[in-house]
Amino acid sequence: MTETNKKLKELAYQSIADAEKIVVNDPYRMHYHLMPPVGLLNDPNGFVYFKGQYHIFFQWNPFATNHDTKFWGHYVSDDLVHWQPAPIALAPDQWFDKNGCYSGSAIVHENKLILFYTGNVRNEDGDRKTYQCMAVSSDGITFDKKGPVIYLPEGYTAHFRDPKVFERNGSWHMVLGAQTLADKGEVVLYRSGDLKNWTFLGPLAGSNHNGLDDFGYMWECPDLFELDNQDILIVSPQGLKADGYLFNNIYQAGYFSGTVDYDKTAYQHGAFTELDRGFDFYAPQTTLNNKGRRLLFAWMGNAEEDEDMHPTTNYSWMHALTIPRELKWENGRLLQHPVEELKQLRGNRHDYSDVTVKEQDIQLDGVNGNVFELNLTIKEWDAQEFSIQIGQDTYLIYSDNTFTLQRKSLTDSTKMESRHCLLKSLENILIFKDTSSIEVFINHGEEVFTSRLYDDPSENIVTFNANGNVVIDVQKWDLKKVSK
Repeated sequence: MTETNKKLKELAYQSIADAEKIVVNDPYRMHYHLMPPVGLLNDPNGFVYFKGQYHIFFQWNPFATNHDTKFWGHYVSDDLVHWQPAPIALAPDQWFDKNGCYSGSAIVHENKLILFYTGNVRNEDGDRKTYQCMAVSSDGITFDKKGPVIYLPEGYTAHFRDPKVFERNGSWHMVLGAQTLADKGEVVLYRSGDLKNWTFLGPLAGSNHNGLDDFGYMWECPDLFELDNQDILIVSPQGLKADGYLFNNIYQAGYFSGTVDYDKTAYQHGAFTELDRGFDFYAPQTTLNNKGRRLLFAWMGNAEEDEDMHPTTNYSWMHALTIPRELKWENGRLLQHPVEELKQLRGNRHDYSDVTVKEQDIQLDGVNGNVFELNLTIKEWDAQEFSIQIGQDTYLIYSDNTFTLQRKSLTDSTKMESRHCLLKSLENILIFKDTSSIEVFINHGEEVFTSRLYDDPSENIVTFNANGNVVIDVQKWDLKKVSK
């Protein structure tokens, strides 16, 4: 460990200690989500299963709730539910990462945990250089930096980052998010036989490739994997223009599906589909666990949009990760399901069958609170509109084949803001509510809405209403507190 590394980590741990009493007293501190101990969290990194445990790393500024200095924070879990903080994995202490250890991934090879990340460097004029770097650990806790393994190729700006490494056809491959000199977003592909020497194979997908028109000026956080004979490319494009209900956030996160030819560096794929339709979802990353499940975490946030308006900044922290989700490919689309392990959180349960919701507000005894799981099955539908009010200022509305999440605006508390998607029908709504977040899974993961919420914590009533006649079954569980 260098002296700079030691000093940076000491300062980070001191920042945690100094803010501990402030952070834990925040009424918006969540109960079962992963959050930073202090400062700002953004992208999930290095999600991996190693020696019987799950590891998740995260972009982290321990000193402020902004996007300055970036470390890799680290949590470890046996079950995806109960997470323990691990020592800081990476600190920006070397010439190749002195201005930030940016996002990346992890693999297990020869009984070692190997991290790949982007080293960010800026000179006095603000000019950026970027390096793809490697760090190795035998125990999954202490990492030895090996330095850059990939330098910037010709034809690209220094916005060249977020390596995701995987094995395919007997070779190691890496996808990277990139920006061309013409300011077009791409995902590029590399190949290696030893993880140290990498061959640039060229662009795999991006603006003006594979039938796409101009599709953003930068593609971040790519993740390429096979699921049920489909090659899925998850990516976060920047610079997409809003199109009706599509692309309504500042940046987007979604996927393509198709077939990759690794010998020809070619990807035949369909249209881009957003993974989440809420306000706060970006930079998702997946891993394959020991049972062959494809699991996903994402950042429950989005870029630097209105970040200073989050009330958690008054308590020295900001942002969280989503709950872990399992991905499945069904009927030509990617579905998301909360992982089964989250059932461990369930406490008190309330069940109601054949509840008729008509043109009046209905509240059910025990179906309330700030932290819960709520499952609704639509059994009969003869209505123009069905709505659920959660707390004071959050609404879920289905009307005219449109599902809407409406919340109080972060920038103007007197206004509401909405996100939408189209549905052929409404069959099921599964809601995970935490103190300051909501994750809504519609029709068994067909669509998902993820958002932070900063409603009055004392307003915890759940109200059902219908313009017409709707019959529902209701299951509600209180959820246990496991986060700090």
